[in-house]
Amino acid sequence: MRFASPRRIVITGATGAIGQALAENYAAPACQLYLHGRDSARLEAVAERCRQRGAEVTTSRIDLQDDQTLHAWLEALCWPEAPDLVIANAGMNVAIGREGNGEPWQKVSQLLEINLRVPLAMCNYLATRMLARGSGQLVLMSSLAAFHGLPVTPSYSASKAGLKAYAEGLRGWLAPYGVGVSVIMPGYVSSPMCDAMPGPKPFVWRATRAAKCIRRGLAKNRARISFPFPLNFGCWWLAVLPAPLSQRLLQWFDYGEPRT
Repeated sequence: MRFASPRRIVITGATGAIGQALAENYAAPACQLYLHGRDSARLEAVAERCRQRGAEVTTSRIDLQDDQTLHAWLEALCWPEAPDLVIANAGMNVAIGREGNGEPWQKVSQLLEINLRVPLAMCNYLATRMLARGSGQLVLMSSLAAFHGLPVTPSYSASKAGLKAYAEGLRGWLAPYGVGVSVIMPGYVSSPMCDAMPGPKPFVWRATRAAKCIRRGLAKNRARISFPFPLNFGCWWLAVLPAPLSQRLLQWFDYGEPRT
């Protein structure tokens, strides 16, 4: 299995903080990177930095939400064989607002499409290709919010919980065939999206540090890569404790009610 040294790597959300850091971390001679992002200028800047590290880089800005377009792109990526590593990292966030007025449904619908449906569509398509080859690695970008829904971002939490459950099920199915599946569960990683999220942001990591942690975990084919400690430990307890107590703790830590 080539978990430790993938050569053909696909990263969506490559213009985000973690996506950029991962692309640059993996970039090296003899490495082929396929990077997807929505911001063409930022995407080309990331690609150029990766090329300077010796990687061969191909970029794409296709509409991931269009099944036909997505499948055509993935089919092209599977020639002559499926990629070694696919990181479904594209995502967005939406919150109830500072006054707690609720999440606009149009944005919720878009979030569920990008955060949940697109990664599932990608893995559903690629799983059988990797299974037939007997190798490969699928990675889904979840969040520590998957352990227990945050009142300020309920839809985001739901999308990340869905990814966590899907990755766990997918791993059980594909592991006997030599295909790895990992779910990434970051806490707060410095980025514009992180800055826009409501509530306290303890133990913030730089994206480069997060990328190094993720790469180490993927090389070992870990089922779950969560960080930072102790935030991941505390969020795990939110899932274990009785719901009323977990919700009380969220109130105490200032995640229960929006600030006015």
